Amino acid sequence: MTRSNGPSIGAICFFAAAFALSAYFTFAAVQGDFGIFRRVEIAAEAEALSRDLANLQLEINSMENLTRRLSDDYLDLDLLDEQARSVLGVLRADEIVIR
Repeated sequence: MTRSNGPSIGAICFFAAAFALSAYFTFAAVQGDFGIFRRVEIAAEAEALSRDLANLQLEINSMENLTRRLSDDYLDLDLLDEQARSVLGVLRADEIVIR
């Protein structure tokens, strides 16, 4: 029997398994649930949610201001007049309505 000078089957299997494991872990590190792409998506989502939170906080502050201005402790007559006009459709005698 003659022996070939090429690599043995065991060495080929070892390197094939090592390559397959390397490819799997590289793929998981980039595309997996905790990979690089998912981390970028989470960062972008967190930034968008922060912007939404800031917008909602501005809206809440505006509503709190309007509520305070119509409270018993502090009554803004101009705001009360505006609300009465919009809700009840009330007009003064000297006003002209344009539709």
